[in-house]
Amino acid sequence: MSAQPVVTSSLDTPEYAHPLANRVAVNDYPAHMQDIPPSRMFLIRDALKAYKDREGAGAVTFDASQGDGGASLPGTPTHILEAALKLQIDHGTAYDQPWGTARFRKAAAESYWKFDSSTGWSGENIVFVQGGRDGLQKAYGAMIALGHKRVGDALVVSRVPWISYNWGPYAVGLNVLLAPGRPEEGWRYTPDSIRATAEFAQREGRGVAGLVITSPDNPTGRTIPLEEQILLARTAIEAGYPFVLFDWIYHWVTDHGPNDINVILNAFSPAEREKLIFLDGLTKSLGGSNVRSAHLVAGKAVVKHITSQASHSVIPAFFSQAVAIAAYEMGFGEAAKDIIQACSASRKVLRTALEESGVGHIIGDGYYAFIDCTQHIESGSAKYDYLKDSEGLLKYLGENYGLAVVPGVYFSPAGANWIRFSYALPPDVTAGAVERLFAGLNALK
Repeated sequence: MSAQPVVTSSLDTPEYAHPLANRVAVNDYPAHMQDIPPSRMFLIRDALKAYKDREGAGAVTFDASQGDGGASLPGTPTHILEAALKLQIDHGTAYDQPWGTARFRKAAAESYWKFDSSTGWSGENIVFVQGGRDGLQKAYGAMIALGHKRVGDALVVSRVPWISYNWGPYAVGLNVLLAPGRPEEGWRYTPDSIRATAEFAQREGRGVAGLVITSPDNPTGRTIPLEEQILLARTAIEAGYPFVLFDWIYHWVTDHGPNDINVILNAFSPAEREKLIFLDGLTKSLGGSNVRSAHLVAGKAVVKHITSQASHSVIPAFFSQAVAIAAYEMGFGEAAKDIIQACSASRKVLRTALEESGVGHIIGDGYYAFIDCTQHIESGSAKYDYLKDSEGLLKYLGENYGLAVVPGVYFSPAGANWIRFSYALPPDVTAGAVERLFAGLNALK
């Protein structure tokens, strides 16, 4: 017979659900936080609308701003969605585990990642999440809870990070710290910059919660070889970073093929592997932006923490898993070939044009190139008083040339004169967008 609960106070008075020693301390840090801004993508729509208002409703425009595989490139193939629907019907609509389902774990571990037995990792190291942002927020929470166990520490990102890396960690109580980096090196991390960033935080009385390594990168498109990723991660661990997060959401959409997780895992001891977290999903490689299908691969403690939290928050939907299961079990290279091939063809078009132009740029793999427009902004500012940085360039290109790009200044001040150009488009569309881009830039000179 189970023991009867102990009543610790009168039923007529309030009572905390948690013991005194475990209650959250009063802290007013939210009162001092900067407001998290909404997306400024409406400026892109406004600029293209102005172009159509002048040129006519049927005027051709080019959107090189987004990396939405379900919009700018073909979405998830119909036959995969149909297979997923069959899986959903057979599975039913009851709750699943907060980490997903056994079949998803098996497909991800065996068909997708193909874990080496030598790593000791298996399906139990995988937790399904509702898209990349959900996975990142859960990873940040685990970093806080299992690392230094406090808010206010720093999450280290590159000098020009993805927009949501500025705000997602901040929302859960981490300060985002931009590592040293220079444009001529693609703002890449170095071992020295990783160590220097940790020392910088420590001088302020903060620890570092973790390091984010993204390859291929958003917004720069920079690709980091696995050997370099290993060096950076090892440097971070030796410098006291509790966790290293590898964001590999773009790694299938490359010319050299996907990253091999076993290479990373086998480079570290079993204890060090517990500090590694990997994010992947269908958003980019399968055009599944609105399928919300992603997963984290991590040590058992991280998986346990996220699972416990998810049981009281977001339980993953089965259909999102079913799409991944269908794609993984058929062979992901085959499932994603339409987008992989289209991106490869568009990359060749854009790379050739950038090299011939002589304009400074970064183009690795993935969906994006990052283009230095400093000379064009400086030349055009006399004629267009709003042309002070790349946000002004967005307005200029959109209104005058019907081309949408993303201003680098949205990512960080270091990217103020740069633009992100998405080639997640069919190659003929990329060619048209590139023509408009250089027509607009050259007119400023």
